[in-house]
Amino acid sequence: MSSSPHKIVWNNCLNIIKDNIQLSSFNTWFEPIVPLKLKNNVLTIEVPSHFFREYIEEHFIDLLGHCLRKELGSNAQLEYCVKVDSCSKGVPMPHQGQVQFQNKSIPFPRINTDELASPYVIPGIRQVKIDPQLNAAYSFENFVEGPCNRLARTAGMSIADKPGGPFNPLFIYGGSGLGKTHLAQAIGIEIKKRMPEKVVLYVSANLFQIQFMDAVNIKNKLTDFMHFYQMIDVLIIDDVQEFAGKPGTQNAYFNIFNHLHQSGKQLILTSDKAPVDLKDLDDRLLSRFKWGLSAELLSPDYTTRLAILEKKCYNEGVEVPREVLEFIAEQVTTNVREIEGTFCSLLAQSTFNKQPVTLHLAQGITERLVSTVPKEISVQDIQKTVCNYFGISKEIMLSKTRKREICQARQIAMYLSRNLTKNSLSTIGSMIGGKDHATVLHSYNTVCNLMDTDRTFRQYVTDIEKQLKNG
Repeated sequence: MSSSPHKIVWNNCLNIIKDNIQLSSFNTWFEPIVPLKLKNNVLTIEVPSHFFREYIEEHFIDLLGHCLRKELGSNAQLEYCVKVDSCSKGVPMPHQGQVQFQNKSIPFPRINTDELASPYVIPGIRQVKIDPQLNAAYSFENFVEGPCNRLARTAGMSIADKPGGPFNPLFIYGGSGLGKTHLAQAIGIEIKKRMPEKVVLYVSANLFQIQFMDAVNIKNKLTDFMHFYQMIDVLIIDDVQEFAGKPGTQNAYFNIFNHLHQSGKQLILTSDKAPVDLKDLDDRLLSRFKWGLSAELLSPDYTTRLAILEKKCYNEGVEVPREVLEFIAEQVTTNVREIEGTFCSLLAQSTFNKQPVTLHLAQGITERLVSTVPKEISVQDIQKTVCNYFGISKEIMLSKTRKREICQARQIAMYLSRNLTKNSLSTIGSMIGGKDHATVLHSYNTVCNLMDTDRTFRQYVTDIEKQLKNG
C-alpha cells in the first residue's frame, strides 16, 4: 500500500464500500476513480465524466459519506476533478444538491386556520414562503436556440428583462418533448436571478386542478386558494390543455388570470396545441390566451439537434466522436427529449460495459430506442414535394424567374435539402437551378428568418417537412 495519505484514505474507503455493494457495481463505479490529493480534510478524486459523478452522488453518496467521515471526521469533504474539465469545488458530505431558488416571505390574509390549499406553502405566524418549484437544470444556458424555437426564446428573454410587458400572457405551444417546460421554467429562473424580490411559481395544470378540487369542498378554503394565487408575480401554468372540460377550474383560473393581468403580473402558459385548436375551453378564457404572444416550438432541424448533443457533451464533461453525434442527430429527429434520452443511454451503456463510445455502439442504441428509422430523403424528393405543395412545375421552380412565390418555393427546397439530406451546399445548389453554395446558404438564412416572423410561411415549411417524413 502506498504511504501517500490520500491513497491510504481512499483505499480504506474502498475496503468498506466493497463489502456493502455488489462486485459488478464496485468494478464499474469505483475502480475507475483515482485519488489525487488530501488537504484540510478535503479528499480530491478524479472521475471520468460529469455523468459518472452524478451517478455516484445519486446512488452511493450516503455510503461514500459514511466512509469519509469515518476516516477524516465529521468535517470531511469530497472534491471532484473531471478528466476533461477543471476540478469542482469541495462539497460537505453528504452532497447538498442543486441550486435552489427561493421566493421572499409575503403577508397572507388568513380567513381561517386551516392549512393553505397549496403544497408549496410553509405557514408562518404572519407570512408564508412559496417554493417557486423551479428546476435549476432548466436554464437559458442549457436551452439551445435554433430556427425551431428562436421566436419563443427571444420573447422569453424579453419577459425576463421586463415581466408584465407586451408579451403578457406568453403562450408557448408545440408537440411533446420540444422544450416547452424547459423554456417556461428558464424564464422563471432568469427572473429570479435578475429580480429576487419577484414571487415566481411554476405549477402543472393537473396539480392546479387537484388543488382547486381540494379547496371547493371546505368552507373558506377556496378563498384561501384564490388569495394564494393572486399573490404571485410570475405564474407559470404547464399543459393548460388539461383544463378542457373542467368548467370550475377554468372559472377559477379565469378570475386569477384577470387579477394578475390587471395588476401587471406576468402569466406564462404552455400547451400541446395552439389556442385556436384547443377544445372544450371557455371562449372568454381562450380569448385571453390569445391576448399576448403565442409562440410555437417546432421539431429541431439537423443543425439544432447537433448543437443540442454538443451542449450535452459539454455539460456532462465527456468527449464523444463527431461522427457519433452526427449519426444521432440524423437518426433521432422527433423531439429534444428523445435526443437527450438517446445520448444518456449511450453514455450509460458505455460506462456500464466499459466500452468506448463508438458509431457501432450508437447504432445499437438507436435501433432499440428509435421506433422507425425514416427513409432517406433525396433532393429530388424535396423538389417534387415542394412543387406539388405549391402547384408549380419543377421546370418553373428551377428557372431564373424572380417571381416572389417561385423564389420562396426554391428557397424552401434549399432549406429542406440542407436539413434533411447529407449533401453539401454546393451539391444542393447544383441540383436546384445550378446555384452556388453562397446562394444556398443565403436561402437557408432567409427561410429561417421568415419562419421566425411569418406564421403562414412557417406553416408551409412545416407541412412540407411532415409530408416528406411521412412518405
